[in-house]
Amino acid sequence: MNEPVVGMLAGRLATNREALCAWVAMNEPAVAESLAREAFDAVTLDMQHGAVDFAGAMRSILSVALAGKPTIVRVPVGEFALASRLLDAGASGILAPMINSGEDARRFVEFVKFPPLGQRSWGPRAALPLSGLDALARDEIIGGFIRQADRMSVVISSHELDEVERFATHVAFLHEGRLLFQGSVAALAEHARPLLETGELAAAERVSLRGIFVAMVRAARRAAA
Repeated sequence: MNEPVVGMLAGRLATNREALCAWVAMNEPAVAESLAREAFDAVTLDMQHGAVDFAGAMRSILSVALAGKPTIVRVPVGEFALASRLLDAGASGILAPMINSGEDARRFVEFVKFPPLGQRSWGPRAALPLSGLDALARDEIIGGFIRQADRMSVVISSHELDEVERFATHVAFLHEGRLLFQGSVAALAEHARPLLETGELAAAERVSLRGIFVAMVRAARRAAA
């Protein structure tokens, strides 16, 4: 296989195109491949709450690649070494949950980025052939892959909303595939003012990101009814 699927997702996001992803919790590569052959831009394997194990993830990544699509893997909480192995196996992106501090973020980056950004070691079993780089000579392959790998892979962190409120400067709210808001936290407060006036957001409740999001969803559902 020589399809450059590893960098496909990063390339899509770099040009501000959305990516519609299928979500797979079953430890069955045939399911992942079947979804990859539908109108999805990528397939996400859930190792945090799903039944996908490492062996199943490796097989699924290759099965999805056969369909010409990239794979994202959500890893269990704190298992950053596993994230590195999944990138070696050809995953295009890693989703790490519960990144709730600067130290969490630093440890995550150390495992998924090559030096000098991180400490990821060399061993891309499937990632190299799926990168589309020409296999001319060993030194050229290694050097070329390491130079480009960090740009090819997508690293995503998810957070608890209560933690996000402590350090986020900008937020985006998505609901059922529709963007409800994107902008600064200060702009969000102004955006939420009409929700207070209409009663969607009760003045008595603590005005939090969670409260504003729920109120915006209520308003959107009311407008669509």
